[in-house]
Amino acid sequence: MIAATGEGSMSRFFGFISILVVVAAGAYIYMRQAQGVAGEGSVNPLARVETTGVKTDLLAIAQAERNHNALHGGYVSIDDLRNAGELTLSRSNRGQYTYSAEVSDTSFRIVATYGGPDPGMPKTISIDQSMQITQ
Repeated sequence: MIAATGEGSMSRFFGFISILVVVAAGAYIYMRQAQGVAGEGSVNPLARVETTGVKTDLLAIAQAERNHNALHGGYVSIDDLRNAGELTLSRSNRGQYTYSAEVSDTSFRIVATYGGPDPGMPKTISIDQSMQITQ
């Protein structure tokens, strides 16, 4: 009878250890992912919001470029998109980022360039006709 109780205690012990190992592995994975997100730039939450806003603006400009190309053939400057009423984004910057466009008849690249003091912020964030954002 005592041996049976000892075996039950031992299996519960190993079950408990197994749960601890799984929880520790999950916590490790979570922390690595959280560090990866925080490591993409500044740890300042407002700066993270600014970067997200810049990416949203770049997507809007790139979509306007694609629409212009579909209707008129070729790509144009950001100002030309605004003047044609194809881009409703009225600003040429967001926070410390300034927008510019590199265009040709067959491709475009919209670039947001950082001019602020935070060394953790991406210096450039860009998008091209593939709609892929890079930084």
